[in-house]
Amino acid sequence: MTRRAFLASGAAALAAAPVRADVSRSIAIIDWALLETALALGIVPAAASELMQYRNLVVEPEVPDTVVADLGLRGSPNFEMLRQVEPDLIVISQFYDYQRPQLERIAPVLSLPVYDAGTPPYALVEDSTLKLGEALGIAEKARAYVTDTAREIALRRTALTSHRARPVFIINLGDSRHFRAFGGDSMFGDVLGRLGMENAWSDTTSYSAAAPVGIEALARVPDAGIVIVDPSPPEVARGLPRNAIWNALPAVREGRVATIAPVSHFGGLPSARRFARLTESAMSQWPVA
Repeated sequence: MTRRAFLASGAAALAAAPVRADVSRSIAIIDWALLETALALGIVPAAASELMQYRNLVVEPEVPDTVVADLGLRGSPNFEMLRQVEPDLIVISQFYDYQRPQLERIAPVLSLPVYDAGTPPYALVEDSTLKLGEALGIAEKARAYVTDTAREIALRRTALTSHRARPVFIINLGDSRHFRAFGGDSMFGDVLGRLGMENAWSDTTSYSAAAPVGIEALARVPDAGIVIVDPSPPEVARGLPRNAIWNALPAVREGRVATIAPVSHFGGLPSARRFARLTESAMSQWPVA
């Protein structure tokens, strides 16, 4: 049986049968959450999507320069490029299942769920990490990564013990007057809870974040802190300091606002770790509640 046929026989069961780790050189990955997970497990794909944007918005794990085949947009990958790469396996999330018929004409497809609307995603990406490890013959490494991630978040939870009395807004600024809030069904909200913190945003969200709302909504919880996840539009730096509502917020007046570097809000366990690290570092500088 050829390697391609072997992979095809297992892909239909969602997680392919274990294969040699050197198959990583012929894997194509469409979804960023699964790309960062593969890289964290030491798997370097032959091709992936939107590499420049990944480097700007996901940041880590870094995509090695050896990955030169950029498949273009995740929502509409370059099928001709995929054919040239001749991957043995194409990895997607459920967001891209509509592409599956076209992708399966090129190579076997492994589809793993990473987000489910209304459901905290951490446990789901843990499971997909384990399934990806099984598919690539590195199940032990995947289990170790899952365990190590949980351990790291637990340590950062302990470091934030003195700040637990204060709820926290996790937001991304759309402009100097509007923001998106990350709720309980986002990775940010899920990890915030695992850090022992209360999410100040209690309204419903769908697929991670509430639609843009006015800055004045941050006044609903006067004692809350605010963590801003970059990137922010350039005009924010010009307009926010002149925004009277923003300046009137207790969090702004009392130094309970922090801006952290970009983190993928649709990421996997590597993004969860990055968010926990950056958030713990930022919040540790705040006055104790």
